[in-house]
Amino acid sequence: MKILIIYGSTEGQTRKICTFLRDKAQEAGHEVSLNDASGADLHPKGFDAVIIGASLHMEKYQASVEHYIQEHQSVLNSIPGVFISVSLAAASNDPKSWEELKEITSTFLEQTGWHPTHVEQVAGALRYSKYNFLKKFIMRLIAQQNDGDTDTSEDYEYTDWNQVKDILALLENQISKKEA
Repeated sequence: MKILIIYGSTEGQTRKICTFLRDKAQEAGHEVSLNDASGADLHPKGFDAVIIGASLHMEKYQASVEHYIQEHQSVLNSIPGVFISVSLAAASNDPKSWEELKEITSTFLEQTGWHPTHVEQVAGALRYSKYNFLKKFIMRLIAQQNDGDTDTSEDYEYTDWNQVKDILALLENQISKKEA
């Protein structure tokens, strides 16, 4: 199977997730192309499936991901695809946060015109070491309000790597059903 992975990443967690998926897919014998959406001029035509990952910051995904999807939406809609939404909200147990997250993702996909066969909400990371003073202060405040990790001398990763690995199995299943 030939898989295209496109991602947008601000502090690097979405890139890390997509790189992990690439590595697992290659181990399974798939041909994989991994590209940052900000420099991706790769057309999705000729791929059997696509995974697009983007991180959510202040209720917005990367503009480069939005642009890539809009530019290639007709081809993206013709092949099995997974949209991975990476956020701190996905680490929350608060039902209100999850509803907001699903609404933001749904609105984004509606605006881009892409209808992936699956959407996966994946918990991201608090990268205090990559934040400037103001962002560090704001992220610490948000973490504190949500009973999260507030020691700004450390970074915290909330990603469930088994969940991420399952995304590949799900995509392989979708391809098998399409070919059957």
